[in-house]
Amino acid sequence: MLNRLPFLIIISVLLLLLDFYLYKALLAVFPKLRDKYRRSFSRIWWGYSALLLLGVFSSIFFSIPLVVRAITLVAFFISFVSKVVLLIFVLFDDLRRLVLSLFRRSASRKPEPGTDNAEKIPRSEFLVKAGIAVASVPFASIAYGVASGAYDYQLRREALYLKNLPRAFEGMKLGQISDVHSGSFYNKRAVTGGVDMLLAEKPDVIFFTGDIVNNIASEMRDYQDIFSKVKAPLGVFSVLGNHDYGDYYYGKEPSAAKAKNLENVKKIHGLMGWDLLLDEHRRLKVNNEEIGILGCQNWGAGRFIQKGDLVKTLKGTDDLPVKLLMSHDPSHWRAQILNHPDIDATFSGHTHGMQFGVRTKEYQWSPVEYIYKEWAGFYREGHQQLYVNVGYGFLGYPGRVGILPEITIFELKRG
Repeated sequence: MLNRLPFLIIISVLLLLLDFYLYKALLAVFPKLRDKYRRSFSRIWWGYSALLLLGVFSSIFFSIPLVVRAITLVAFFISFVSKVVLLIFVLFDDLRRLVLSLFRRSASRKPEPGTDNAEKIPRSEFLVKAGIAVASVPFASIAYGVASGAYDYQLRREALYLKNLPRAFEGMKLGQISDVHSGSFYNKRAVTGGVDMLLAEKPDVIFFTGDIVNNIASEMRDYQDIFSKVKAPLGVFSVLGNHDYGDYYYGKEPSAAKAKNLENVKKIHGLMGWDLLLDEHRRLKVNNEEIGILGCQNWGAGRFIQKGDLVKTLKGTDDLPVKLLMSHDPSHWRAQILNHPDIDATFSGHTHGMQFGVRTKEYQWSPVEYIYKEWAGFYREGHQQLYVNVGYGFLGYPGRVGILPEITIFELKRG
């Protein structure tokens, strides 16, 4: 982690410069802060900034309690977003002052000695106060997303129509969860509540579509007992996601520690009773009829990890009337899976819906749609289908606004 230190120092200096710029702007607009309460305001402003930076560095380099780390990162994220919004208004005000200053200089050919026209142009009280008001909106919404949205599990029921579905499987209930990201959790009781919601639906089979951890296997230590309760009569099947391989912690180059961590991640699935599919398939049999459950390792278009081997995954499945594929990254669907028309339905996660946006039964929007064409819910090309689950957990920002954590229940139907 020491190789990150120079980068983190540069970022810290830039953040402190941002704080100084906004600090001076606030003093200019609020005379009482500048004159009467300057010492108290300075202590609060710089003390808070210093504590946040100290907390972030401690979270990165030291093993601090998860609750403390979560609170620190939430406070840092909320503060940063709000300051960036305020910065936009302050910069606009400075641009206004610069234009006025240049105009006055051009209008006055002989400025008086010792005068500085720029200094005579005060900051716009309206713009700065408007910036504070607008900055409070993301502050409030993000804070609400942490307090309310992070564990507000939403149960979505969907009908999955499959043309060649054997009669024995009609009406079967299939549950899907994805993107647990156990390293981000800080509320075991809430996580247990989500698992209870899933089990209350009594699914016949359950899919987990990747990213059980953020980076390392030990993140599951406090949550393995909870997810071990996830059981189904016909089995729980799982695949790996891009975060499960340890690339974001150990780097992309092979190493003994990285390989050991991956083996530990795989073992966790087995210890919980989940059947981890690594470019392979299982035959699900009911009343002498079969369908295929396929699991491909992570394969993502662009910069994401490409471990999966779809041809290997399909090997030995030619006789199966229905093939249900788990593949973590939905970009895999358009890049490769659509070239295999014998794959009837694909189940993915990965996008999180960016944990921000709008989602109703009739309409959904998130900034992530400008990155992923398929990012939440059902998509269809011919007879092939893709369902993208927006995730059970969270990553980075420890909350959700509008795009809430999801538990999906499918009812299999012929058609």
